[in-house]
Amino acid sequence: MQAAQTALWVVVLLVILAIAFDFMNGFHDAANSIATVVSTGVLKPGQAVVFAAFFNLIAIAVFHYSVAATVGKGIVQPGVVDTHVVFGALTGAITWNLVTWYYGIPSSSSHALIGGIVGAVMAKAGAHALVSAGILKTVAFIFISPLLGFLLGSLMMVLVYWVCRRATPSKVDRWFRRLQLVSAGAYSLGHGGNDAQKTIGIIWMLLIATGYASASDAAPPTWTIVCCYMAIAAGTMFGGWRIVKTMGQKITKLKPVGGFCAETGGALTLFLATWLGIPVSTTHTITGAIVGVGSTQRASAVRWGVAGNIVWAWVLTIPAAAFVAAVGYWVSLQIF
Repeated sequence: MQAAQTALWVVVLLVILAIAFDFMNGFHDAANSIATVVSTGVLKPGQAVVFAAFFNLIAIAVFHYSVAATVGKGIVQPGVVDTHVVFGALTGAITWNLVTWYYGIPSSSSHALIGGIVGAVMAKAGAHALVSAGILKTVAFIFISPLLGFLLGSLMMVLVYWVCRRATPSKVDRWFRRLQLVSAGAYSLGHGGNDAQKTIGIIWMLLIATGYASASDAAPPTWTIVCCYMAIAAGTMFGGWRIVKTMGQKITKLKPVGGFCAETGGALTLFLATWLGIPVSTTHTITGAIVGVGSTQRASAVRWGVAGNIVWAWVLTIPAAAFVAAVGYWVSLQIF
């Protein structure tokens, strides 16, 4: 009887830790969806975070749970996950998020979580316990999502230049100040739809491993879905102001037309990835789109040194989170 109570206590603690990660994900990645709309002056920071949080939340009614299924069932072999693995994964992801938030580096919460899962699983059972197909498609989109964001952002910018070639700059600015509300809403919708599901997936993984859910279930428990979407929206409400400046102004100077094109290109990429069930980085995606928009003006419009520092953070995210997760896994063995 005592063992069962202890197991339940541990599960509750890990669910709370996962929801804390989800909140931090929204806090850390708020800049991705609001940086452009704030830096172009279309919305004030306070207005922007409420706007973004609203669309994060309503994504619950728009997207299927294919990303949650990938994280919950498609990365680790059945029977390997336990409470120690989940603790290690969350520890690795949260630690890396805190480090990059402190230094204002827009890294990926998504890949920090994937790196955490990989590190904890390898510490327990080795690389053979990972599902190669799930890992490969996630790693592939580290490169594909920013490239697709770059391509769609730059194509949108070229298209807008052509459509508006006879309009005056003041009229174009006036139009796109309104249209940027649509694009920012779409990007926030994609952000909530893809990112909240990653935490749903790890809680689902935990519940299956501890017997509180079945691997045959077609969808995660409803309470996990509601809690995770509410947590990421609340995190976005608090915002990540250290990262807003990097995303909105340091990479390239944006006007409303550029913000619209970057957000639209990023949103289309997120919608595609979520439909395919691939957990992608919203940070990678919007950064690629912003660089794509900047490069259509002239190569010197992009601060490639800043972009290069961000890429280094991307490269380090999975191994750094994996290392901390492996340590977290070992520590958890001593605790519970």
